[in-house]
Amino acid sequence: MNLTERFINYTKFDTQSAEESQTVPSTPKQLIFAEYLKKELEDEGFADVEMDEMGYIYATLPANTKKPIPTIGFISHYDTSPDASGANIKARIVENYDGGDIELSPGIISSPKKFPELLSHVGEDLIVTDGTTLLGADDKAGIAEIVQAMCYLRDHDEIKHGDIRVGFNPDEEIGMGAHHFDVEKFGCQWAYTIDGGDLGDLEYENFNAAGAKVFIKGVSVHTGYAKGKMINASRLACEFNNMIPETDIPETTEGYEGFYHLLGIESRTEEAKLSYIIRDHDRQRFEDRKQFIEDCAARLNDKYGEGTVRVELRDQYFNMKEKIDPNMHVIDIVLQAMQESGVPPKVEPIRGGTDGAQLSFRGLPCPNIFAGGVNFHGPFEFVSIQVMQKAVDVIVKICQLTANYND
Repeated sequence: MNLTERFINYTKFDTQSAEESQTVPSTPKQLIFAEYLKKELEDEGFADVEMDEMGYIYATLPANTKKPIPTIGFISHYDTSPDASGANIKARIVENYDGGDIELSPGIISSPKKFPELLSHVGEDLIVTDGTTLLGADDKAGIAEIVQAMCYLRDHDEIKHGDIRVGFNPDEEIGMGAHHFDVEKFGCQWAYTIDGGDLGDLEYENFNAAGAKVFIKGVSVHTGYAKGKMINASRLACEFNNMIPETDIPETTEGYEGFYHLLGIESRTEEAKLSYIIRDHDRQRFEDRKQFIEDCAARLNDKYGEGTVRVELRDQYFNMKEKIDPNMHVIDIVLQAMQESGVPPKVEPIRGGTDGAQLSFRGLPCPNIFAGGVNFHGPFEFVSIQVMQKAVDVIVKICQLTANYND
């Protein structure tokens, strides 16, 4: 099976995860694909193929040399985002893209005027949707590239390499992918998530991340007799959100700038709940942002009475740079692999997070490499076949270079 066929076949499975679920994986349909993927790895001749009850898949491409070589790993997630439908994906190939508009379906146009990223792929073959679902290149492209690279190494015994581990997991899109990943069982000295964006992306800095829930307790009184008595929780929710600086929201920030993002408000007069995510690359500014949310609650409690507003904060993940910096050989190998594969590296901070961030803090240094997808989480997502092949080339080269790595 070639790379394109493998990826398009993966997109036929609906693996959307669910934010509010309490199960692992968060949706049972993810296990249907996991079972398929496990069998595929077995059929391709991988060793030590196993899947646990939560859908985490592990496998090995055994070393083809007796030389002592570090065991490295490659990881991707198979769930797709809850932000757009992942059911009945109709992937198709636009051959030799000419730089113009792409009609995904009648009346649904992917245009470089709105998505200038398309112009970087003129002359390439693009896999697109029909404009009604996401594509799932995030991160089934990564899975396809890892499997294809391992099959290439299997068939080219002249390329010497050590044991290579692969791991595929559910629920990355809801921030839970690494929670049950068995780092000890994986048994690697370092690893790479293949979960980045366009050609050359290499990321080893990410946001520090937290979630905040703000609970507001109101007092409901008949509106005709409410003076001095009513505390309208819906109005206080608006007042709380108005304390967030407009300069510190996703719509107005970029690069290393952090933000507060209001996910949603549920409210009525008696009670309200606001949900936020808090992000910053700098650890101290991140702690200051969490404190700011607490301070906003305190200000409203001073105004309306103690206990009116309550905040719950939960750390989600931290900036992996803290763990990668002492292990920069992991990055040096990728940079050399890209150079030898004809890929110009683009080293940028992630304005988000990956499973690799959490895994790095669990003792597995794990930067993130491009998988090729563009416009993730929506119906205008696409991936270039040529970029996917470059990702395969880089993975193969990393394995080859690791065989010559001297600790």
